[in-house]
Amino acid sequence: MDRSVYIAMTGAAQIMQAQDVVSHNLANASTTGFKSELDAFQSLPVLGQGSPTRINAVAQGIGLDDTQGSLQQTGRPLDVAVRGPGWIAVQAPDGSEAYTRAGSLQLAADGTLTDAAGNPVIGSGGPITIPDSSQIVIGSDGTISAVPLGQGADSLSQVDQIKLVNPDSAQLSKGADGLLHMNDGSSADADPGVQLVSGTLEGSNVNPSEELVRMISLSRQYEMQVRSIKTAEDDADESIKLLQSN
Repeated sequence: MDRSVYIAMTGAAQIMQAQDVVSHNLANASTTGFKSELDAFQSLPVLGQGSPTRINAVAQGIGLDDTQGSLQQTGRPLDVAVRGPGWIAVQAPDGSEAYTRAGSLQLAADGTLTDAAGNPVIGSGGPITIPDSSQIVIGSDGTISAVPLGQGADSLSQVDQIKLVNPDSAQLSKGADGLLHMNDGSSADADPGVQLVSGTLEGSNVNPSEELVRMISLSRQYEMQVRSIKTAEDDADESIKLLQSN
């Protein structure tokens, strides 16, 4: 009886973890450049004394859905979207290099180019700084050109180039800061094949309908696990009554 209760309890706990992933995806259904997280249940034997006759279903993350979200034109010069595979390199809060597809770029008071969360965008030699300009143009290869204040459009000159990378998705994992990091802590090499679309943002690739259906399915599975615990409790009570009657 104890084993059945333990397995049902473990199943309920793992289902709650899977629900957390679904809830996180739904909460970011409208977040720019968000990639839905994927998880799956894996059957693992219960280790211990006796024969391995019990199996636990353990929820484990299996990465991100790298499907591109819909592209939405904004007309804003600092809005960029990665077309196809690839990532924009930024400096994470801990100083390491990280990657994002959230291309709603901003200019800080000191001219530093950042993402919407305030993480500096990395260029050819570190964080990008743009001088006071009347016009900023971001090319498809990440090249940033600007017209200095007080000068004409013919003075458009290159300032820097956004570092664009495209490492294998298996080499990336999401950190607590919400950014993607290389698993070994290194920095990915720039990839000239990655292209940007200026004046455009990439929407989230979360499918709310699918996530809601999965949430309902997980809720029913959770109820089944709780019912199993109650059944095991009832069986134990009946066994005690039989022993007492004897």
